[in-house]
Amino acid sequence: MKKGTISNFLSHGLLIFLAAIWVFPIIWIVLTSFRGEGGMFVPYIIPKEYTLDHYRYLFNGNSNFPFVKWFINTFIVSVITCILSTFLTVSMAYVLSRLQFKMRKPMMKVSLVLTMFPAFMSMIAVYYLLKAVNLTQSLFALILVYSAGAALNFFIAKGFFDTIPRTLDESAMIDGASKAEIFTKITLPLSKPIIVYTALMAFMAPWMDFIFAKVIMGDNVEKYTIAIGLFSMMTRENADHLYMAFTAGCVLIAIPITLLFIYLQKYYVEGITSGSVKG
Repeated sequence: MKKGTISNFLSHGLLIFLAAIWVFPIIWIVLTSFRGEGGMFVPYIIPKEYTLDHYRYLFNGNSNFPFVKWFINTFIVSVITCILSTFLTVSMAYVLSRLQFKMRKPMMKVSLVLTMFPAFMSMIAVYYLLKAVNLTQSLFALILVYSAGAALNFFIAKGFFDTIPRTLDESAMIDGASKAEIFTKITLPLSKPIIVYTALMAFMAPWMDFIFAKVIMGDNVEKYTIAIGLFSMMTRENADHLYMAFTAGCVLIAIPITLLFIYLQKYYVEGITSGSVKG
């Protein structure tokens, strides 16, 4: 057998093995969400009976676990955060890429240093600030927290704007276009990949966040997001009989993100690779 054939065989074998490890937990969660037998732990993977009762339980309007309410809360926070964060990030990146002003480089250095610290380090300070203005346990507080730090994630978008030739700006300025017109009518139409990438990341962050949402929402069950709500089902008393409903909820919350990734995959890859060309 040729050396190249053996190498390809081993490479594909390794990829299939890694893919199986990655896909197995997902298949297991999906199968468990349809399992008709009760119990959190069972000595087999494929269910003996299949049922939709666990999905019906989530949509039956249980007052202790209002899944639909949690889903709507998460969707509202994610959509508004996505719009605000995308606007802030793209605007910040364009300004730092195209405009020259006195504190530009120090601002970029400070921003780079700040992004090195994990966000949860500011968790307690953020909580007391929100409590001081009576904003805790509200969806507005979550939107404010998620959107406020969005502008610090401008580096990839700035790298993308750096790849757009400045001669386009200069030609437009000769024709009498203002900086705002250059941004909205020339740069933005050319920046669809990075806008999609930024929007996708901004949408996913609140959709999957648990730590900040838990600290800010406290015990206000009606205002929970989906991540906190599902976690609250796994108490010592409920874990055994609600585990299948918990996995059904996991499957449901994965659907929007999966569809978004499938639909926007082309722009996502193009945005992140183009933005990494220049820092």
